[in-house]
Amino acid sequence: QVQLEESGGGLVQAGGSLRLSCAASGGTLNVGGMGWFRQAPGKEREFVACINWNGASTSYAESVKGRFTISRDHGTYTVYLQMNTLEAEDTAVYYCANARLYADECFRAIGEYDYWGQGTQVTVSS
Repeated sequence: QVQLEESGGGLVQAGGSLRLSCAASGGTLNVGGMGWFRQAPGKEREFVACINWNGASTSYAESVKGRFTISRDHGTYTVYLQMNTLEAEDTAVYYCANARLYADECFRAIGEYDYWGQGTQVTVSS
């Protein structure tokens, strides 16, 4: 059983940056993809970014492309989301997720993921 814990959220002004981290324990993350999703109040959870098992494939939501970067460190079982040029619309709870599937492409669909963290709040003031 994999446990995921997000950190790095907080309050930032529009135009600022944050880096989210997702640390894993209780299992191996060297096989399977990782993803970041977010959920704003009153809205459904949505895809933000994903990375496949070896880091060779990444994908981003159009709304964050060019501003956010996902990466992973196999040595520490940690996945990061670097968020730059933040906008008020980026305010949400951010969740990381792990998919057990071993694939060349990463996954954009919520249903592909097996384990989820508890989330970290990101608030961007305008």
